Amino acid sequence: MMAHRPVSLKNTTKSMSRIQEKNRTRILEAALVEFSRFGYSGTTIEKISSVTGMSKSNLLYYFSSKAAIYEAVLANILDIWLAPLKGLNPEKDPAKELAAYIHHKMKMSAEMPDASRLFANEILQGAPRIRKVLEEDLKALIAEKSNVIQQWINQEKIEPIDPVQLIFTIWAMTQHYADFDTQIRLVTGLGLENPGFRISAEETVVRLVLRGIGLQSPDIVLETKP
Repeated sequence: MMAHRPVSLKNTTKSMSRIQEKNRTRILEAALVEFSRFGYSGTTIEKISSVTGMSKSNLLYYFSSKAAIYEAVLANILDIWLAPLKGLNPEKDPAKELAAYIHHKMKMSAEMPDASRLFANEILQGAPRIRKVLEEDLKALIAEKSNVIQQWINQEKIEPIDPVQLIFTIWAMTQHYADFDTQIRLVTGLGLENPGFRISAEETVVRLVLRGIGLQSPDIVLETKP
């Protein structure tokens, strides 16, 4: 069995020229689509290079193997997904902070469904390539932001709740719209690209989460365009 290097949440991109950065981004975008559709085993270097219009040797200049590409894709997903959570501020209004966090998560489900499904598939397989990141980096971040939520509880700004379970609940409610997009479309005929459906979905999640901890939904504008 191939040993996999642990993925880091930190940006590992070294100093590159603009053309190199563009090519690297093009490879990762193409790989994301292929991995999300066909899984790790069903995706090949040849297919990724074909989609990008680059030769296999050129692609391997940027990434040494399929595993390296896959790990870089997962690292990018985690960096983007976790940025809004990192921004939770204990000094600000919890209703606005949590509503904004839900908004960002819904935005990602709308604009990055392939990324969400790829990540979910990796987790369902036991997270063989990102286990170390989940056990260390992600666990530390969850602990840090759970402390933020606990501060709001201690200050009686929100009703008592398990902070970790609250974070998990928000993830489940928002990422559902990406991971189960097919089911949603078959039942409703709509997806998050429909402005009315997206606003309704986001307002519902915000209301359920905030009322569950004794808050009212803040007056926020729900942006539905990228």
